[in-house]
Amino acid sequence: MKTLMTSMVVSALFAAALPAAAETVVIVSQKNPATRMFSEQASQFFLGKSNLFTPVDLPENSPVRNDFYHKVADKDTAQVKALWSKLVFTGKATAPKEYANSTEVKKAVAADPKAIGYIEKSAVDDTVKVILTLP
Repeated sequence: MKTLMTSMVVSALFAAALPAAAETVVIVSQKNPATRMFSEQASQFFLGKSNLFTPVDLPENSPVRNDFYHKVADKDTAQVKALWSKLVFTGKATAPKEYANSTEVKKAVAADPKAIGYIEKSAVDDTVKVILTLP
């Protein structure tokens, strides 16, 4: 019984710590004039409803990607993939390029003033500018 209680307490503490550990931020190049953005605006770019920015994505299996789309669009990765498949099939848009990790997303965004991406807040450095922090 004591072991069960200990396991439950440890599990609860671990679960409570997860959301605080990985804050997701939306980034642009330092050369981009944007200084801030709302979640609704970010969703427009990442769901193909606007081409003002060029979105870049993390891989489908990335927890940061899942967190990002859940917070800005209330969608899971399967819903986002279906949406992009339709847009690409009809010729209305080109799906965001996927990069292997936050370091690669950060490099791509830093190199392109029109690019927009999302990474963990802990991965931010002076090569990019944070324009939205997702709680």
